[in-house]
Amino acid sequence: MTDRHRQIHPASPGYADAGALSWRPRAVVVGAGIAGLAAATGLAERGVAVAVVESEHYLGGRVGGWTEHHDGAELAMNRGFHAFFRQYYNLRALLRRVDPQLKMLTPVRDYPLVDGAGRRDSFRGLPRIPPWNALAFALRSPTFRLADLARIDARAAAPLAAVSVPDIYHQLDHIDAETFLKSINFPHSARHLAFEVFSRSFFAEPSQLSAGELATMFHIYFLGSSEGLIFDVANSNFDGLWNPLRDYLSELDVEFRLGTRVRQVDTGSAKRFRIFDDSGEITDADAVVLAVDVNGLQSIVGESDGLGSEQWRAQIAGLRTAPPFVVHRLWLDRPVKSQRPAFLGTAGHPPLDNISVLDRYERQAAAWSVSTGGSVVELHSYAVDLAQSSDHAVAQLKRLYPETASARVVHEQVLQRSDCPLFTPGTYLRRPTVATPQPGLKLAGDSVRVDLPVALMERAATTGWTAANHLLAQWGLAGHELSTVPTRGRSKLLRSLAERQRRERS
Repeated sequence: MTDRHRQIHPASPGYADAGALSWRPRAVVVGAGIAGLAAATGLAERGVAVAVVESEHYLGGRVGGWTEHHDGAELAMNRGFHAFFRQYYNLRALLRRVDPQLKMLTPVRDYPLVDGAGRRDSFRGLPRIPPWNALAFALRSPTFRLADLARIDARAAAPLAAVSVPDIYHQLDHIDAETFLKSINFPHSARHLAFEVFSRSFFAEPSQLSAGELATMFHIYFLGSSEGLIFDVANSNFDGLWNPLRDYLSELDVEFRLGTRVRQVDTGSAKRFRIFDDSGEITDADAVVLAVDVNGLQSIVGESDGLGSEQWRAQIAGLRTAPPFVVHRLWLDRPVKSQRPAFLGTAGHPPLDNISVLDRYERQAAAWSVSTGGSVVELHSYAVDLAQSSDHAVAQLKRLYPETASARVVHEQVLQRSDCPLFTPGTYLRRPTVATPQPGLKLAGDSVRVDLPVALMERAATTGWTAANHLLAQWGLAGHELSTVPTRGRSKLLRSLAERQRRERS
């Protein structure tokens, strides 16, 4: 939190603890991913009785970790690489509950990007202050030339350089990211390398991603923040992030029911809600936070007749998931070359999107590497056609890291998932928000609309805290302060140009 321009969103006032009330509210949080854990933390710290119900046997949702057993060996496993950017203030606030210095995270000094022609971009050594960070990145990139910059339509590109949230969605949500970048004459080679990384972090092709979402990402990571473009990674398997938080919450009397799926939420009981799960247990609660993925949310709402309004239920039913992605983790019998980066982003190497060398930063992978002399490598393929086998990604690995061609695969694990939200053009206003038509019912997660400049893991954390804050305010309890990058672009000149261009269009 080094950016003095970061925006503080004050907490609502109220009692510091539910002990000041004549009764103790009880809430059920459905889902123990980042959003659910943030919501549970926000409520439990104010003395609310909380039960967390999670269908998996581990915490963290899509950022959870577990142990696989292969041929007598215990192997740490998760759903793949996640970047903890310094701009993720609310996620970091959650982790600081158990690790104030964030020693569980390790900086990745660079994450180069390489395209099919072998051109490489780097984030190392860039200035931290916008707009010089973006300008320096462009000027030293092999995919940009000064002539390319001169051809960019500055007036049409003004919204990209002067983002204001949520206004940017009203300006650009109707078109897709690819069409927008073409319309401003953004260089094709740079579009393929730099911006595709953003769109595919949403597990979608640029033609399937809202330009408003892309512009917000550009604001968060480039022009809206001086936290820098280098991120941190977890230096242990992801269960090392969440198990300490579980202990912390258990001390606050939070009840965890793992391996249990909520089927239905009814209203009208003595308490405001009655929650039914697949174990046969029935739980009464004053409030419910649904912090589940799109499929889980649609299933619960579909089985819960009378929950919310018809319009709201239609919003839930209209949510879409992104195309499948594949994570292929390989335990190899020999190391990759020492100069290989911990993380390499790729473009033009289908179906491969990035390569992680886990033994560079993850404790369990490093220990396995030391004991065997091998290496642990992970391949990600986003928005993938499952007809393209993971063998194609391995072939690209061998092309980019030729020393792996002769390596023997000691263990391997392939995960295929399709549970990330898809933000197609024209859907922003139709997304459900944290608040719902049902008093006491809140939503949280990275699929949930919140009119703040946040994305991915940080959107999950922010909506979780926000859901807790809504409920706390309802009970007269104090909320929790939130932080984001500024909600509008820093440059008055660029904002003025963007506003002028918007008026001319309208």
